[in-house]
Amino acid sequence: MNKPLIVIFTAICLDAVGIGLIFPILPRLLQDVTHTADIAVYVGTMTALYAAMQFVFAPMLGALSDTIGRRPVLLISLAGAAINYVIMAFAPSLLLLFVGRAIAGLTSANMSVASAYITDISPEDQRTRRFGLFNAMFGAGFIIGPVLGGLLGDYWLRLPFIAAAALNAANLLLALFVLPESRTLESRTPSRSKVNLATLNPLRPLQRIVSMKGLLPIVLVYFVFSAAGESYGTCWALWGFDTFGWNGFWIGLSLGAFGICQTVCQAFLPGPATRLLGERWSVMTGIAAAMSALLVMAFANQGWMIFAIMPIFTLVGIGNPAFQALATSKVAPDRQGELQGVLASTISLASIIAPLGFSSLYFLTRESWPGGIWLSVIALYAVAVPLVLMSTSSRAIGEAANA
Repeated sequence: MNKPLIVIFTAICLDAVGIGLIFPILPRLLQDVTHTADIAVYVGTMTALYAAMQFVFAPMLGALSDTIGRRPVLLISLAGAAINYVIMAFAPSLLLLFVGRAIAGLTSANMSVASAYITDISPEDQRTRRFGLFNAMFGAGFIIGPVLGGLLGDYWLRLPFIAAAALNAANLLLALFVLPESRTLESRTPSRSKVNLATLNPLRPLQRIVSMKGLLPIVLVYFVFSAAGESYGTCWALWGFDTFGWNGFWIGLSLGAFGICQTVCQAFLPGPATRLLGERWSVMTGIAAAMSALLVMAFANQGWMIFAIMPIFTLVGIGNPAFQALATSKVAPDRQGELQGVLASTISLASIIAPLGFSSLYFLTRESWPGGIWLSVIALYAVAVPLVLMSTSSRAIGEAANA
C-alpha cells in the first residue's frame, strides 16, 4: 500500500474516532444544557442542522477540490471539525452547541474529498477493494471512539469533546505535513485554473446528476440507505437507555462492538461477495440481513441480544463499496471531486430529513414502545429493494455509461 493511502486511511480512522467519541454522551449533554429529559427532538434537530450545512457546502467543497486540489480543502475541513469540538466542549447554552455543529457541517468535506483522493490515485480495477478498506478504517475508528467516549463521558461530560478536538488537531497536522496533493496542475482541465463561481453553485452538480438517468437510481439508493442509517445516530443512545438502562459505557461498548463487526465485514467481505453474488445480490443480501436484525432489535428486552445479532446486522455494508466503485466508473477523472460532493450532498439531504422524522417518531413512541422505531427503519429498507433492482439492471448501467 502506498504512502498517500496510508495517510488517508489513518486520517479517516482518526476522524471516525472523533465522531464516535461524542455519540454516547450527546443526549446527556443536551439534557444538561436544556434541563429537560425529552431531548429526542433536540438530537434530531442538531443532526439535521449539521446535515443542512453539509448539503449546501459539500458539493461546493468537492468541486473546489477539483479546482485547487484535494489537500487544501481537506485541511480546511479538519480545521473546522476541531473548532466545532472546542465550541461544544465549553458551550454553556444550546445556541452555542448549534453554532458549533453548523461550523462542522460547513467544513465537512472529509469523506467526499478523501473518496475523490482515493479515486485519483487508484486504478479502476482496485477501487472496490480500496473503498472497502476506506469504510473498514472508518469502522475501526468506531471501535475505539464510542467506548472511549462512554468512559470519558462517565468521568466528565465534556471530556469526550476535548478528546475529539485533540484528535482532529492531530489529524490536521498529519495531513499538513505528510499528505501530498493527488491532483497535479497537468491533470486539471484549463477551466480548473481558477475558481468558477458557477461551478461552486451547490445545486449545479446535483442538477447534472439528476439529468444522468443511469446514475439517478444509484443516487436514490444512496439517499435511502443514508436515511436508514441516520436512525442509529439519532435513536441508538436514547433507545439503549430507555430499553436496557444502559449508561454511557454500555452505549459506547455497543457501538464499539458494532464497529468491530463493521470493520471485519468491510475489510474482508465486499470483494468476495461481489465476485460470488454480483453487485445486485450483494446489496440485497445486506438489506435482508439488516431487516432481520432490526426485527430482533424492535422486540429485544435483554441487552445481550443486541450484541448477539451484530455480526448479522453489519452485513448491510457489503454492497456499499460496489455501489461507490460503480458510481466513480461512470464519471470523468476531472469530475470525481464533484461526484463525491454530490453523493455527500445526497447523504446530507437524507440526514436533514431523516433525523427530524426519526426523532419525532421516537418522541411519540418512547413511553409505550421504544423499540418500535426500528420497524420504521425496516420499512425504509423495503423501499430500497426496487431501487436496488433498478440501479443494478443492465439497462441502468448502460444508460450511465452513455450519459
